[in-house]
Amino acid sequence: MPYFVYILASRKQGTLYVGVTNDLVRRVYEHKTDAAPGFTRRYNIKTLVYFEQTESVESAIEREKHIKKWNRAWKIELIERENAEWADLYPTLVR
Repeated sequence: MPYFVYILASRKQGTLYVGVTNDLVRRVYEHKTDAAPGFTRRYNIKTLVYFEQTESVESAIEREKHIKKWNRAWKIELIERENAEWADLYPTLVR
């Protein structure tokens, strides 16, 4: 079963959130619709700007923890390497 590490942003260069899930479409939808209280709802973080897939929950959680420890500049570099315009990647998942 695939697992995903993802980064959401409030806007370009805005507030970032790093998460992990086994269902990226469902989880991002939950963030977009404010389905659960918390950090992303409080700071209006709804744009999927980065994700990567792993093959185990352990590797996904390890990668998430690793990225969360990075400084902000490294996270921005990771995003911009794959998504320089900070486009919302969610529509590419639900076609």
